[in-house]
Parts: sequence; C-alpha cells; structure tokens
Amino acid sequence: MNYDVLIVGGGPGGYVSAIRMKQYGLNVAVIEKERLGGVCLNWGCIPTKSLVKVAELFKEIKEADKFGISVSEAKINYQSIWQRKNEVVEQLVSGVEFIFKKREIPNLKETVKTINRREKDYLIETENNKYTAKYIVLATGSKPKTLPFMKFNGTTIMSSRDILNMNDLPEHLVIIGGGVIGCEFASIFNHFGVNVEIVEFLPHLISTEDQEISKRLAMSLKKVKIKIQLNTGVEGFQEQKGKLILELSSGKTIETDKVLLSVGREAQMDIKFPGKELKTENGFVTTDKEFRTNLPDLFAIGDVTGTMMLAHVASKQGLIVADIIANEVKSTGIDILELNYAAVPACTYTDPEIASVGISQQEAEKLNKKIVIGKFPFSANGKSLGLGNRFGFVKLIAEEDSGKIIGMHIIGPQATELIAQGAYMIGTNMTFNEIKKIIFAHPTLSECIMEAAEDLENKAVHII
Repeated sequence: MNYDVLIVGGGPGGYVSAIRMKQYGLNVAVIEKERLGGVCLNWGCIPTKSLVKVAELFKEIKEADKFGISVSEAKINYQSIWQRKNEVVEQLVSGVEFIFKKREIPNLKETVKTINRREKDYLIETENNKYTAKYIVLATGSKPKTLPFMKFNGTTIMSSRDILNMNDLPEHLVIIGGGVIGCEFASIFNHFGVNVEIVEFLPHLISTEDQEISKRLAMSLKKVKIKIQLNTGVEGFQEQKGKLILELSSGKTIETDKVLLSVGREAQMDIKFPGKELKTENGFVTTDKEFRTNLPDLFAIGDVTGTMMLAHVASKQGLIVADIIANEVKSTGIDILELNYAAVPACTYTDPEIASVGISQQEAEKLNKKIVIGKFPFSANGKSLGLGNRFGFVKLIAEEDSGKIIGMHIIGPQATELIAQGAYMIGTNMTFNEIKKIIFAHPTLSECIMEAAEDLENKAVHII
C-alpha cells in the first residue's frame, strides 16, 4: 500500500498530525501497535489526572468541617477509583479512534521493523506487511528508564505504567525519583492513605523548576507526612519476606511494600534503517527547527527527539510538520510557524499544583540578565480564601531594562490553568507596562498574576 505520509506512532504527536494531514487532503496512515493516544491518553496524563481528581475530592471531604459541613467517615474504595480511571481513558481513546474511523485514516496495528530509503520514497516493513510512502514522521515516543541493578517486574518494582495497573493500595510506597511523575504519584497516594517516601538523587524536587518553587513544594509535601530524602541515591535492594529492603547511599535502609521507579525516560526507538543511518544523540533522534532528520523527507516529533517531553509540545510539532508536508505536496502556501520553546508551559499536578513558563530566577542569573521579580501570595487573594486553598504564590520575572516578561512560576490553586496567561505574555513578548492595560476580573485567582506584575514595580496594592 502506498501513502503520501506514513506516521509511526499514534500518540499526541502522531494522531494529531495525522488528523491535520487528512484535513489537508493528504493520503496518510498511522502505524501504532497499541491503541491510539500513546502514553499520554492511555498510561500517563489522562489516567493520572483522573486519580488526581479523586485525591483532591477525598481531601476536601476530609476537610469539610472547615466549611461548616459535617460528613461521616469517608473511605477509599480503590477498585472503584481504578475502574473510573479506566472508564475515563476508554471514553477519550475511543473518541480518537472514532475520529480516525470517520475521517477514514488507516490505523495499522503493527510494529515497524525497518525503514529503507529508496530513490524517491521509503519502504516500510512490519512483521507482516510492506508499505511505501513519500514522507515518514517518527512519533514513537519514550519509555521509562530503569536502574542497572533494578528492573521493572510490574508488581513490586513498578514503572509509571505499572502503577496505573495496580488495583489495590499498598501500605508503604517508595518513589525513586523526585521529578514530575514521582511527585505527582506521591501526592495522589498520600491522599489515598498510603505511607509515601521519596528518594531523590538531586538536591531539589523537580529540579527543572525554579528553586523557590521546589523548596515550597517540599515544604508542602512534608507537611502531609510524605518523607523526602534529597541528595540520596538507591545503591541496591534485597527482597525479604514479601518486602523490599532498599540500600541508600546515606548508609540507611528503607523497608517497603512497593517501589515506583521514576528516574527519567528514554527514546522508544527500535527501528532499523538499512543503507543510511538515522542520526541520533544520546539515544534521541536529532532534528532541525522544522523537525527534519538527516534523512530526506523523514521527520521526527515528540519524546523521541528528547526536546521538552510534553504531550502539548508533541502535538504542536505534529501540526507544524503537517503544514510543512502539505506545502510541499499541495503547494498550499501555509505560513510555517516556528515553535517558540521559551513560551511552552509545563504543569505538575501535585498538591499544591505547580506550573511554569519561561526561565527561572536561577537560569536568568546564570545568563547574567538584569531582572526584576514580582510575587504575590494566594493567601492575600479573596478567591483563594473562599476556596479554602491559600497556599503558594505567583512569581513573575521580567527584564529590568525592557520590562519584558521572561518567566512565570506558580505554586498553588489551579496553577495549571493560570499558566496559560504566562504563556501568552511570554509568547507575545509582553511587558509589564502592557499588562497594566489588562483588567483582571474580580474575584478570581488570576488577580494574583495582576498583583505580581504590579509588584515588579513595588506597587502591588494588597500586600505590604
């Protein structure tokens, strides 16, 4: 079978790109051995957010007395929670599959073995079939890393995918790795009543975040009795009487029921390229700013490139590639967007939520930028007080001379929703003088952004 474009991988990059290409009238197909949606929809973003909602709700019920509501003892039925999570995933994934069916986009449930460049096209071989295509888009994603001495077994030593298949709760859980995934699961299972302990090799949780945010997160997690060991590695383990005994670099040991191993991700890339080698670096496919690889008419998007491993980045990259190929095949004359990574928001669904866009204070200082910082706490915001969620703050970073906003960092209620405003500000090179022209609705959490901007000039009204 011959196609204009063959996309390898049906995650947020691949399936979104395929739909856009079909909208342009291209003959496109996706090869995906599992269900459409990739890690994000099936085993990542969506199922975890389903658990986040239940964890937040359970916390609110337990704290209902603060709002004048008397509730008899609330209990967790984790099997029902687990089933609801599966139903949410099924509804969303089925919706994507329905779109593919209605748009007549083939979803080839196979595994690609080789991609061979010929004179004018590519020959793609799976375990059972052969296909040809003028263009190839690699969107194969990533997979969890292991430690050399500790491999996943799916039950006691788990990946982020394994833990979502767990249908009952352990008494004690150790999370090795205090990044985004590790901290999200720590918050979730702590609310469910599990004794959670985080072991992190680096000196800060979620080290990609502004250090002030990381420290405040650690403070909040410790407050709810999540144990945190920073600057600590796991050097070995033993299994004794159904328990895992972890040996730490500090000389201490931890006894636990289960381990979530969350020490990073690596490219999912097992395809062979006979004839001409595909260029990679540290296992990730290298591309230019248009996501072209060293092979002609072969693009790579999403996690497999190692550039900001976020679902929304993969989707945007996939849309840009669709525009590029449509221009070349159909002469559509579409203006090609250059992705501005400085304006890409990152969200962490811990309790409290964290969200950021642009550079951190530490990054600005390393670049020798002259900056001003504005902050405003949720504890001084009327909406936050009404919600009963006053922990955290909004932090804005601006260039001192131009006033241009170059960073926004939020920890607190609905941070992951508020951050879109920062993405717009940075993406449009907005200055704090321009922010002054915006009227922020009252009472809203977004007023904290307004007052943080005013604090850039020491003029915030509701703090001293």
